[in-house]
Amino acid sequence: MPAERTVVEVEGRRLSLSHLDKPMYPASGFTKAAVLHHYGQVAPLMLPHLDGRPASFVRCPGGVDGERFWAKRVPPGAPDWISDLEVELRTGPASQVVVADLATLIWAANLDTIEFHVPQWRDAPELHDRLIVDLDPGEGADMLHCCAAALAVRTVLAEDGFEVWAKTSGSKGLHLTVPLVPAPAVQVNAYAKRLAQRLKAAYPQLIVSRMGKELRRDRVLLDWSQNASAKTTVAAYSLRALAEPTVSTPVGWQEIADCRDPAELSFTADDLPERLARLGDLHAPLLDPSVARRLPG
Repeated sequence: MPAERTVVEVEGRRLSLSHLDKPMYPASGFTKAAVLHHYGQVAPLMLPHLDGRPASFVRCPGGVDGERFWAKRVPPGAPDWISDLEVELRTGPASQVVVADLATLIWAANLDTIEFHVPQWRDAPELHDRLIVDLDPGEGADMLHCCAAALAVRTVLAEDGFEVWAKTSGSKGLHLTVPLVPAPAVQVNAYAKRLAQRLKAAYPQLIVSRMGKELRRDRVLLDWSQNASAKTTVAAYSLRALAEPTVSTPVGWQEIADCRDPAELSFTADDLPERLARLGDLHAPLLDPSVARRLPG
């Protein structure tokens, strides 16, 4: 029997939505319709952070408990109005979707896309316009360790003249974003590595800069490699393909400093409407070119 479809118009584009009652998160009963609703609600805040960046999708056709796969290329049958960008992947040149508007966001979510990931550059991989500090807790560490590490990172970055904005990963860690005057990728990656090494030296009982499992026990990995042009980071306001519909959510520095329980910095799609109505987009300053700073010479 053909799948039941609902045709909607989104900003003048006709979209055919299917399987709206499919349980994407079986543990909570969060359906595909709820996924689409989430992205429709957060779109005004999320889209500016996706603009100009080639998106990678984590698609879960059977929900988060089923098989999943990464989708980087524009899929066959994509509407001709989808914006794309030519990107050099490991497998060769490819066109990737740029999520430029609400219609594209809903179209992608209708493909059973749970997660949206983007790189640290827009338009051209040779120039990065932001630095990402990915804080990932090892075995025995948790969000509280990440908060302590984040405060340490912020202090060191301030010494170099940088402001930094934070968000939850939607999983166990934190992502810190530094807006940059566009700089060569190799220089950004080199600075990120030096930063990780400085922090490891200053806080050896808290931070590590290498991925070895034993090194990470009870500590937080500062994953500087996320600044490579080929790497991506989950976008702000993206759902995560975990047991519950958690969301990568911008947070304030006072929230990080005050955190006493990891649950305080875990947000689901149901938490977002009230939070966003109260706080707005805490990552909005990242869109202001005047906050970008140059890498140290």
